[in-house]
Amino acid sequence: MRPRFQADADFNEKIVAGLRRREPAIDFRRAREGGVIGIPDPEVLARAASDGRVLVSHDRQTMPAHFRRFVRRRASPGLIIVSQELDVGRAIEELTLLWAASEAAEWENAVVFLPL
Repeated sequence: MRPRFQADADFNEKIVAGLRRREPAIDFRRAREGGVIGIPDPEVLARAASDGRVLVSHDRQTMPAHFRRFVRRRASPGLIIVSQELDVGRAIEELTLLWAASEAAEWENAVVFLPL
């Protein structure tokens, strides 16, 4: 099974829109669709985990630490941190490649930073 993704509230909507246009089969929920706007990071992680989705964020400052604490208590489908300096087109390419070349189980409890 391919990974499914959940954007957090700070994730660039242009990347999500571009991913959906480039690969219509990708399951990538916007923050609003996942109901994660305005809730604390640990709850965002819990919601993504409950829905079986890898969380995708630009938040390098706090999200990795929240993630480490979260996976001590329960499993997570994973976390991808995308640099805000990464060009939108390249972010779309790298996320598409990760989606196409991997299975959801490969991401469990893992943190990946883009660019690779």
